Amino acid sequence: MVADGFSAGRAFFPKLPTRLVALYAGMFSLLIELSQFYHAPWIDAIRATRIGGLVLGFGFLWRDLVCYALGIMGGVVIDVALRSVHQPHENQDG
Repeated sequence: MVADGFSAGRAFFPKLPTRLVALYAGMFSLLIELSQFYHAPWIDAIRATRIGGLVLGFGFLWRDLVCYALGIMGGVVIDVALRSVHQPHENQDG
């Protein structure tokens, strides 16, 4: 889901440097994960829905942060590779 978040960030902000998209995706993921410590009735009601459970999750897990980091790193690798393919190369004649 984080790689999708990275992709969405790139889609909405195509001129933003890759490192900033990665930073924002990481901050968003961390905030979502930390929000899982908060259990007020209103947010737990949102979590009880299918989409709310998928987006907000149910409980804090350290391994989720590792998965987020790996997903973001994968997104960065793909982004850098695609940008290098699509950038015009300088003429080497000469």
